[in-house]
Amino acid sequence: MNAAPADQIRLLDVQGLDVRLTQLAHRRSTLPELAEIESLNKDLAQLRDLLVAAQTEESDCAREQTKAEQDVDQVRQRAARDQQRLDSGAVTSPKDLENLQHEIASLAKRQSDLEDVVLEVMERRESAQARAAELTERVAAVQAKIDDAAGRRDAAYEQLDAETASVTKEREVIAGSVPADLLKLYEKLREQQGGVGAAKLYQRRCDGCRLELNITEVNEVRAAAPDAVLRCENCRRILVRTADSGL
Repeated sequence: MNAAPADQIRLLDVQGLDVRLTQLAHRRSTLPELAEIESLNKDLAQLRDLLVAAQTEESDCAREQTKAEQDVDQVRQRAARDQQRLDSGAVTSPKDLENLQHEIASLAKRQSDLEDVVLEVMERRESAQARAAELTERVAAVQAKIDDAAGRRDAAYEQLDAETASVTKEREVIAGSVPADLLKLYEKLREQQGGVGAAKLYQRRCDGCRLELNITEVNEVRAAAPDAVLRCENCRRILVRTADSGL
């Protein structure tokens, strides 16, 4: 394959822009904010699970407290009715009076026990409420950090995308001036060789594989026509001669 020396030099320009585009893409995919957001999202998920658990516990305690208070109220009402009967004098049988007094005493003990249950449930509920309030604040704090990191990420994206668009446009212009067959070979080699399809020959060394040409290879390059498209014997990339080739 043959191509004017100027076209081959322009191919190096295309290669330089492709490297730049690869670097920009790498920077975009490895922004520190991305790892920061991922870590914060994990923390947020854990905190939200804990918050749901605390809220569930508070809700369960609320139902338990309501049930315990209803039990206390039922016992209190029954004791009040028994006391009313006792005070009314309607019960005259000594045995019935004894049974009624015993029941009133039992209800008083039952009421006391149930009130203790209510207090214990209230304490657990207050603890769950405090825990939920604390976790709500922590969730909000982590979410604020995520929002801040996302803002910084988006700002970096905007800058990198603008630069990528500019480099892409420049690349299109320069690549459009390179002969189609040369550009096709370059694209094929770039895909095969990790993003580098053309390399400069600098001081008898291939900039692609960084290996120095032996004397036989140097002589072959010297003897080649100026428009000959050369390939590195080691890495097979397009080898472009420049004023710094050391020939």
